[in-house]
Amino acid sequence: MNLKEEIIKKISMELMMDFQSIENILEIPPELQMGDYALPCFQLAKRFKKSPNLIASELGKKITCNETVEKVEIVGGYVNIFLNKEKFIRETLLNIVKAGEKYGSSMIGNGKTVVVEFSSPNIAKPFHVGHMCSTVIGNSIERLYKYLGHKTVRINHLGDWGTQFGKLISAYKHWGNEEELKHNPIKELLRIYVQFHDEAKNNPELEDEARIYFKKLEEQDSQTVLLWEKFREVSLNEFKRVYDTLGIEFDSYAGESFYSDKINEVVEIFDKEGLLRESENAKVVSLDEFSLPPCLIIKSDGATIYASRDLAAALYRKRTYDFDKCIYVVGTPQALHFQQVFNVLKIAGFEWYKDCIHVGFGMVRFKDKKMATRSGDVILLEDLLNEAQIKALKKINEISPALENKEDVAKKVGIGAVIYTYLKSGRENDIVFSWDEMLNFEGESAPYVQYTYARGKSVLGKAGSLPENADYSMLRCPEEYILIKLLHDFENILMDAAQKYEPFIITKYITSVARAFNKFYKFCPVLKADEETKKARIHLTQATCNVIKTGFNLLGIEVPERM
Repeated sequence: MNLKEEIIKKISMELMMDFQSIENILEIPPELQMGDYALPCFQLAKRFKKSPNLIASELGKKITCNETVEKVEIVGGYVNIFLNKEKFIRETLLNIVKAGEKYGSSMIGNGKTVVVEFSSPNIAKPFHVGHMCSTVIGNSIERLYKYLGHKTVRINHLGDWGTQFGKLISAYKHWGNEEELKHNPIKELLRIYVQFHDEAKNNPELEDEARIYFKKLEEQDSQTVLLWEKFREVSLNEFKRVYDTLGIEFDSYAGESFYSDKINEVVEIFDKEGLLRESENAKVVSLDEFSLPPCLIIKSDGATIYASRDLAAALYRKRTYDFDKCIYVVGTPQALHFQQVFNVLKIAGFEWYKDCIHVGFGMVRFKDKKMATRSGDVILLEDLLNEAQIKALKKINEISPALENKEDVAKKVGIGAVIYTYLKSGRENDIVFSWDEMLNFEGESAPYVQYTYARGKSVLGKAGSLPENADYSMLRCPEEYILIKLLHDFENILMDAAQKYEPFIITKYITSVARAFNKFYKFCPVLKADEETKKARIHLTQATCNVIKTGFNLLGIEVPERM
């Protein structure tokens, strides 16, 4: 139990309230002189039928000073609590230095399995900048849950089935170029896909032809399947090159097609439960009781749809992995779809429906138009990542021309800059695409944090081995205490990010740590301090580097040891 938890527990006992309620209202004052923690009693007035000032006064008398609490001050309706700084600093730094890059990890997830579905691009289409949201958010959530002790399963639910493949097959038979497919597969597939939609405007019969081809695909027509498999293979090769660049791996690439032969069982289950209804020759499940539109299971022509495949996937994953959570990292516009799928599972009697969680996110859009594959208005993700590395290398050549392994550093810095851009604000916010914004290396950015880490490692390199028996009572500057308080919060930050499925919380926190370290570095000399102070500050520098590296790793961003 950390010091914050001790204080919350003490207040909970005195007020006879649950731990969570007190944790929700406990604040960190904006200024050090106002204490380390503050309990505003205004929200308690109605509960206790007393004024906030009286509640604060009575509670303040019950919180006794001890080795944890140095003093308590009552200011109006606030109970301001000051920690025993020496104990707080000692315990925090000892924990971080001892744990190293495992600081903040937990076994809270021991014995639990979390399935994370993320990235999931459509095959035969460009892997564009819009796919980066699901890819980096999902990757971070998976890393975070694994760090907290869960067994994780990373699933790339490829969009490799559906009527769009009937369109693509039709387009390839009309206008496809075999040589171009070999040399520039995604470019060629995008070209004919765009052409299909252009031609279909004046020739609607093409849409009927596309539906026929998809029906053939579902019926396993050999020639149609062979063509589909070719599209899937060349697409996966392209995708994996991008995943390698990002350092992302998956345990499964089971896409929508994997579940096509498992849908009949799902239909049989729903039919047996009396849930299926006929609607214009299609089969649906009514969701009137949830004020939702009916969930389409089988279309009028007998073809499957997203919902039927997602239902089959959910059932398969539960049987295969026995998950405690199944997290779907898919854009917010799909919220209705997942409400329908999860509620169908509910009325079908699957109690684990509540363990299925949709983690939505905003979209990537241009300032003056919408990104659309049909019209070819996309920016390839690989182009963005390559451009970021080129820009990073140019910057490194300017500031550190003698740096070794510049290409490797440029890769970490450039890719880190892009990932950071996607994770620097709440996931439900839209990202307006801007080359300048994506590749910004100044201010609130990954390069700023990476440079801070490299600065800390430089200090540690000059100091030599980590000193033993450092006297942490030598750490008396306000900048030191502010930094240590931030480092102490790391465990709580990770738990908060996991509970909210929000990597942005980690991004914001690590940036704050970097900012606090740079202030410490400016006002509290490390190597030029007296011997005992130097030892303590070296430990503080080591602790900061541990937290920055771990935090960025959980975001999927690497940190160079030198810059």
